[in-house]
Amino acid sequence: DEILEKEGINNRVRYGYRCTAGAHRGASDEHRENTMAALIAADRNSKYAFIEFDVQYSKDRRIVVYHDKRMLRLYGSLRSISNTTFAELSKITRGEIAAYDEVIGILRKKLNIEIKSQGDQQEDERLVDEIIADIRARKRDNDVMISSISSDVIKYVNRKYPDIPTGQVFWLTSSTFLHFEGLTKKLYEDIGTTQADYLMLHVAKLHNIEDL
Repeated sequence: DEILEKEGINNRVRYGYRCTAGAHRGASDEHRENTMAALIAADRNSKYAFIEFDVQYSKDRRIVVYHDKRMLRLYGSLRSISNTTFAELSKITRGEIAAYDEVIGILRKKLNIEIKSQGDQQEDERLVDEIIADIRARKRDNDVMISSISSDVIKYVNRKYPDIPTGQVFWLTSSTFLHFEGLTKKLYEDIGTTQADYLMLHVAKLHNIEDL
């Protein structure tokens, strides 16, 4: 709070502590997540320092911006992204689903691109290779971090592309709920194994936050 006051930031209006706000799946509080509308809104909104979005392959190997494995939660369809062509996805979503190559040239802010692993290591690595080749061709190496919940993805990026920052996602780990030192140590052992540059930890209701 003292630092924020020195910087002239009104604590009551902002957060009360130092942090950087990122747009998770774009401006998903205003628009449907990961859509072109959400991403453009986040890019234009000065409160967001960076934009996070998710990528995976469609059946015809188009890289699409979508979080879930299936379309049930957002569009009421049981179809999986990986078994549906981009044309079919566009039809189901009435044109809302965005392709990576459609959005990457529009967004100007720093990006956290999350690789949505489907459990196929070769496919994950191919997706990483394609994304990194594209951002390098666009000379945006310094603007992009590659993140994933898959430790294998992070290890691959660190090994093959050591200059690209990585972020390891830990989703609802036991150490975020339970106040046991052993669980907290296990989390840090997992972090050390992948050697990610950034840790993305879901701290459910801030349980155990001081130990973490």
